[in-house]
Amino acid sequence: MSPSNSRVKKVGLTAAVMALVSVCLVLWAFIDLHRGSDRKRLPSFYEVKEGYQESDAVLLDRHGEVIHTLRVDAEGRRLEWVALRDISPAMVRAVLQVEDKRFYDHNGVDWHAVGAAMFSNLRTHCLRGASTITMQVVSILDKGLKPNRGGRRGLAQKWEQARAAVSLEKRWTKDRILEVYLNLISFRGELEGIGAASQGLFNKEPSGLSEPEAYLLASLVTSPNASSTVAVGRACRLSKIAKASCSCGDIQAAGERAFSRPYRIRPSAALAPHVARMLLREGAGGKVVSTLDKRLQQFVRETLAQTVGVLKGKNVYDGAAMVAENKSGEILAYVGNTGTSPATVFVDGIRALRQAGSTLKPFLYEFAIEKNFLTPASVLEDSPLHVTTATGLYVPQNYDKIFRGPVSVRTALSSSMNVPAVRTLLLVGVAPFVERLRDLGFASLTEEPEFYGYSIALGSADVALYELVNAYRVLANNGMQSEMRLTFKGKKTRTRAVLDEKAVFLISHILSDRQARSTTFGLENPLSTRFWTAAKTGTSKDMRDNWCIGFSDTYTVGVWVGNFSGEPMRDVTGITGAAPVWLEIMNYLHREKTSKAPKPPRGIVSTHVRFQGDMESFRDEWFIEGTEPVSAVKLDRVHAKPRIIYPVNESLISIDPEIPEGLQRVPFRFEPATQRFEWTLNDRRIGADAPRHLWKPERGTYVLGIVNKEGTVLDSVTFTVR
Repeated sequence: MSPSNSRVKKVGLTAAVMALVSVCLVLWAFIDLHRGSDRKRLPSFYEVKEGYQESDAVLLDRHGEVIHTLRVDAEGRRLEWVALRDISPAMVRAVLQVEDKRFYDHNGVDWHAVGAAMFSNLRTHCLRGASTITMQVVSILDKGLKPNRGGRRGLAQKWEQARAAVSLEKRWTKDRILEVYLNLISFRGELEGIGAASQGLFNKEPSGLSEPEAYLLASLVTSPNASSTVAVGRACRLSKIAKASCSCGDIQAAGERAFSRPYRIRPSAALAPHVARMLLREGAGGKVVSTLDKRLQQFVRETLAQTVGVLKGKNVYDGAAMVAENKSGEILAYVGNTGTSPATVFVDGIRALRQAGSTLKPFLYEFAIEKNFLTPASVLEDSPLHVTTATGLYVPQNYDKIFRGPVSVRTALSSSMNVPAVRTLLLVGVAPFVERLRDLGFASLTEEPEFYGYSIALGSADVALYELVNAYRVLANNGMQSEMRLTFKGKKTRTRAVLDEKAVFLISHILSDRQARSTTFGLENPLSTRFWTAAKTGTSKDMRDNWCIGFSDTYTVGVWVGNFSGEPMRDVTGITGAAPVWLEIMNYLHREKTSKAPKPPRGIVSTHVRFQGDMESFRDEWFIEGTEPVSAVKLDRVHAKPRIIYPVNESLISIDPEIPEGLQRVPFRFEPATQRFEWTLNDRRIGADAPRHLWKPERGTYVLGIVNKEGTVLDSVTFTVR
């Protein structure tokens, strides 16, 4: 006997056996299936639907609206469960035509199909089954009924599958069985369920599937990984058999659109990528309710992106912004990146560390006022300053390079002057101020105080926008601190007092003072809102970071613009960069409600003050009770103390041989510049009472001093010339 004849006989024998089994199946069915014998319980429709897990986790806003979706399961692509009523009727017809023509007529087992399969197997020696959609559903729900690696089931499995199908039909409606089927079957590659298949291949919801698209998808049910040519050809044959209204050309065109490119599923919502990555853990699908407000989040994103787009001409490409509720600490908007730069789209600008600029000054002045070193009316000298440090002289400069002479604390802070801030730090000390900032929540300040030095008064330290917003919340909450939160889960963190309530009131009043701010920014600027707010801008060294942080009676808003790459901006200040975004957000938040100024706490008094020499206009000023002046305010004695600021004591000055001797001069300087003293060199008077004197250097060791009219030496230093 030839090998080919042997194979034919084996196939025939197998077909005969299958036919006999099929006959037995039919006979046994009427005896056992309808008897309703006990078997393993399958889950209910609601249990299946509740247990369904999307491959994308969903972030909801505080109102239950979807704000972001993020894929967390790499094993398969499953989108939101689709109800049968939301699936195109064309898709339902195509699937029934391919998989189960008599679905609505049988009770779980299609006996017509069983008989047809039996006789087909006998005639063609080609083994075919007769599984209904219901039988396929139970095999999905019961892992014990899944076929083996060869794609076939044993006789016992076949029988159990049929019994389970009949049992399921008694408990479920046909529509529910079909709905589960369309949501759980695989269509192509990793696309599982009608939602993922429709979005991935045709970029549309299942309700919008056309007839050609429906037959293409139906052709993939039995062969998910078939080539595009095979899938299109099979879809054409199925549509002809079903006498569909679409042509094969229509199906070919749909196939070209679907299979000519890698599939892509657009997220249903993508407004909070950084929050989604924080809250939606990988491998843990489901939904998480956040404290975010979808409409506010979208508004902040759009406003920030629009402003950064306008500033591109000034070399600004990135921005970040966040909004927090003062009392609860709930974060309402969290935009970590404008998303305009592909190289930095995943950078979270709210958590990234950047130079703080002048945004730390309110906490410095609060500290000095709290310690009774200063009041809002104290006068500080805005004049050249040279501070001796271990590494040399520190010489702070104002942003505009202009010195304004004596100014009050109110003017110095609201107009963001640098030199008075450094003079204030000289009063409170670097180490105590760094410790105060850490207590406020600036965990990024990990170095020793000496590392930051006096430049921390001007914001040389790297901090996060997140830290700044929470610190300004402390000002908004009268000195009370609590942690911010992105979800409603868990207990609220405890509230504790970290700043003095009275000093906080004074600082908030200064930061809201439009008139005092006008010295630097003018009366009309983005910080001047139509309702009560307190705000501070900041720009870091070399114009690399631009900030605006401020609060109303309900919200705290923080904005940063710049470049994540570290490139400097061009001609951008806090008023022209971050402040316009801050203003737009504040206006949006208070579009339906105003913001009221805080009431002065107990221990705060108002007094009319005058300034000596008309340094500033007279006004009513707030003070901590007991610190109000009893006469005209003059330059603070601490800062009025005469001292030589150059050369520094024990300096070594070298004569440069490359510079002509007649052109070499050493500048002697004292402060305050508003007073007049005479210079002495080795006890010999050498110059008039000008605060700056140019001296021609000669080799030797010298004692330089300043004396008053009475000849009393007020300060002296020693230096050597080589």
